[in-house]
Amino acid sequence: MAVFRSKSAGTGEAKVAGERSLLLGIGISAVGIGMYVPFSLVFFHHVTGLSLTLVGLVMTVTGLAGLAFMPLAGSAVDRFGAKRVNLVLYGIRALGFALYPFASSLPAFGAVALVTALADRSFGVVQQSLIGEVARGAARDRLQASTRALQNAGMGAGALLVSGVLALWGTGGFTYTAWGNSLAFALAGLLVSRVRPVRAAAAGSARRAPAGYRMVLRDRPFLGLTAANFLTALGYSALSVLFPLYLSTWLAAPDSLAGAAFTVNTVLCAGIGVLIAGRVRRSGARRTRSAALGALLFAAAFVGQIVLGTLRPGQSVTLVALLAIVVVYTLGELVHSPSGGALSVSAAPEAVRGRYLATYQLSYSLASALAPSLFTALLAVDGRLPWAALAVAALGAALALVRLEPHLPAGAVHVEQPAAAVAPGEATAPERRPAAVAA
Repeated sequence: MAVFRSKSAGTGEAKVAGERSLLLGIGISAVGIGMYVPFSLVFFHHVTGLSLTLVGLVMTVTGLAGLAFMPLAGSAVDRFGAKRVNLVLYGIRALGFALYPFASSLPAFGAVALVTALADRSFGVVQQSLIGEVARGAARDRLQASTRALQNAGMGAGALLVSGVLALWGTGGFTYTAWGNSLAFALAGLLVSRVRPVRAAAAGSARRAPAGYRMVLRDRPFLGLTAANFLTALGYSALSVLFPLYLSTWLAAPDSLAGAAFTVNTVLCAGIGVLIAGRVRRSGARRTRSAALGALLFAAAFVGQIVLGTLRPGQSVTLVALLAIVVVYTLGELVHSPSGGALSVSAAPEAVRGRYLATYQLSYSLASALAPSLFTALLAVDGRLPWAALAVAALGAALALVRLEPHLPAGAVHVEQPAAAVAPGEATAPERRPAAVAA
């Protein structure tokens, strides 16, 4: 069975069957997300008519429930396949946003928000699993980079779109936005339904092998990879959580600089993300090394914040320095994200990929949950302290990635394996754990 269609004979790059539909669907769903995420509380307040306090309480409770649901989503992926679960989640999100304008009572809003939150929180796990299901080798890295670029571009476009809607119709436009979100998710699901998963001839029996989360917990190298990602994931939260607080409290800089930093980050991610990832991929760098390089760039940006917070120069110098630091930070994100994502997908045995990636994605969720309290506590002591903690965490992540390299499957570490060394179905990862799969 032909798994890929070659892009060009010279590069060795391959194109996934249905790739354009997959990426277009991801971009469209990102537009939908951008239409409500920047306004979250206000959005649901105006759509449902409930108070901000009640909306906030419901969002917190349903968000925590969504985290608890992620392991079940991983099990569903292993049983039914990532594509099927992905389509179900798109359908639930489409239905949820279609119903939000009618959920004007607390019980109704709670029910709709709960079901939608379960789908939202689990979507990252399923999407990562889908990339592993439809792509092999370097195609995984390319899809990771393209996905991140489209998500940034789509969310930016969605935020601009909803701003125009609100300018025309006022807060009543939030209702139209909810239905627009529903349409975006439904259309994305239709597009993603055209992608074709690929499997090796022997993968079917391996997929049905009895295995659960005990197998994941026995896999110390993968747990180490997850722990290293947690350290890096704290850095991913810095721009949205710590940066605005640091600007206003420690540097006494205008709040508008936070908006400028977000804009620079978003534009760079959308504009050069695929280019940077392609350069890294074509360099032949091991995924562990390129992910470690991304963590080191994070550390450099955090050290830059410490230096800036110590010197505290004038406003013009501060502006230039902050934007330069954001550029370094964004480069770290663009180098780390595709390699780290492809590394986690490729290190997971196909039979239990959903469970493995559910465990891995918890590192992001836990970091996002802990970041606000951790950053504010450290910031209260000294404005440079949270950046120092983040720098140490990033350096620790880089060291851990390099140390884990010999213990991870060769097919996960290397972007491309020699044809004689790896079967087309990438049997490397399961072969490393024969006893665990049998268990």
